[in-house]
Amino acid sequence: MNRNVRALTALLISGGAILASCNNNTASNEGEGNKQDSVSTPANGPVKYGQVDGQEVLQYTLKNANGMEVKILNYGGIITDIITADKQGQKGNVVLSYDSLPGYLQAGNPYFGALVGRYANRIANAKFKLDGKEYTLAANNNGNSLHGGLKGFDKVVWTATPSGDTSLQLVYNSKDGEEGYPGNMVATVVYTVTPDNGLQINYKATTDKPTVLNLTNHAYFNLSAGKESDVLNHELMLKANRYTPVNNKLIPIGKLDPVKGTPMDFTTAKKIGTDLAKVEGGYDHNFVLDKKENALESIAFVYDSASGRTMEVLTTQPGIQFYTGNFLDGSLTNTRNGQKYGKHAALCLETQHFPDSPNQPSFPSVVLKPGETYDQTTVYRFGIK
Repeated sequence: MNRNVRALTALLISGGAILASCNNNTASNEGEGNKQDSVSTPANGPVKYGQVDGQEVLQYTLKNANGMEVKILNYGGIITDIITADKQGQKGNVVLSYDSLPGYLQAGNPYFGALVGRYANRIANAKFKLDGKEYTLAANNNGNSLHGGLKGFDKVVWTATPSGDTSLQLVYNSKDGEEGYPGNMVATVVYTVTPDNGLQINYKATTDKPTVLNLTNHAYFNLSAGKESDVLNHELMLKANRYTPVNNKLIPIGKLDPVKGTPMDFTTAKKIGTDLAKVEGGYDHNFVLDKKENALESIAFVYDSASGRTMEVLTTQPGIQFYTGNFLDGSLTNTRNGQKYGKHAALCLETQHFPDSPNQPSFPSVVLKPGETYDQTTVYRFGIK
């Protein structure tokens, strides 16, 4: 797999860019936490970050020999930091984040850096049928179910096991009927910082009953590391000639439309702000990736000319949700360094299966059966040019 990744990277470096996502308006768990700058980091081991539901929240730091660092919470598998250097050698955090746990627990936190599941993105009318039985989910987004419901995988404490300085395994046992989904399901996510400045995320899951599953990470990227208030000058390239058009509730209408000649065309790198005004509400769409099924391929490239930072995205998934932070309005509290995260402050590139797939038989299947293993990989690789 690593050889394939390196080979595909070489093919993509010639141009491109990427990132993705969505919004949450539900309340969060009760908890308490310490501000990051008031917590000292031990020489080895995680940092105490607070408590949620009586469980300790810890922050783990992964790093490679190049000085790249990634910080992750066992709460929600949240990425709080991805620290990389710009073209001047100055290090900065390229993901939106908070200064303490209360930020992540506030009502309206839009899934900053979190693992989302059981089902990332939207399921229409918060219902789906599987093997003739209808399942009802939480209608937490305009009558639809979004990102796993009221208490999805982003709001639970995972069992964390670090492996050296570079890797962290997270495991969560989701009970049969949790948030309306069938089957006892065990999800395992492994974060690894690679020698070539990649953050590799491996997702695996098994179940004891047929269920539906779609896992992703919801990091919000701004490659300027906070120096630019929005990402409109970031350039993006997506290896996608089609996308799934949506209705006014952001549910796919069942078609795969060509991007050519539309504002959705990122097959050649362009600034995110170029056609943004032509897209009602901003970009929040699933793109159909041009790649071999289940192969780990390079499918997106993002470039911020001011900082010189680049981000390449590789995935085994069939789709990616590109989101431009349309619902950010500067109202979030406990933000890192007191920054006001306004509209378009970041972009998300959520690798995934298509939204509402359980209700759209023409889309790739998201059904996981007993005896099968859900197995997906995504890599966000950082560089400069």
